Amino acid sequence: MPRTELITRVMDSIDRKDGKAFSEFITEDGVFKYANNEAVKGRKNIEEYVNGFFSMIKSGKHTIVKLWDEGDSIVWQGEVTYTRHDDKVMTFPFVNVFYMKGDMITDYLIHIDNTPLFAS
Repeated sequence: MPRTELITRVMDSIDRKDGKAFSEFITEDGVFKYANNEAVKGRKNIEEYVNGFFSMIKSGKHTIVKLWDEGDSIVWQGEVTYTRHDDKVMTFPFVNVFYMKGDMITDYLIHIDNTPLFAS
C-alpha cells in the first residue's frame, strides 16, 4: 500500500476513536510512545492505552502537513484539532515518527506538547 494511504488510514482510525483499528497498524510487539509518557509495548496494550486517551476527549481531527518516507521510517508532520468534553477546541502541531517493517509500524513515536488540552 502506498505510504500516503497508510498514513491516511492511520489518521482516520484515530479520528474515529477506534483503538482496535489503530492498533492493527502496529506489529504485535510494537512500541507506542505519546509525548513524554512512558512507552507502551504490545498491540493489545496499545489499543487499551489509546482507548483511554480517546475517552478523555470528545473528538479529534488530524491533518497532514508533510510526509517524509525513508523506506524503513516515515515522518508525519501534522496538526490535530481536539474538542474537549466541555466543547473547547484546541489545535496543536505534532510530528510522528514511525519505524517500519514492511507496511507495519514497529515503533510509533508522537512528539507533541498538548499540555493545555488537559488544563482546567
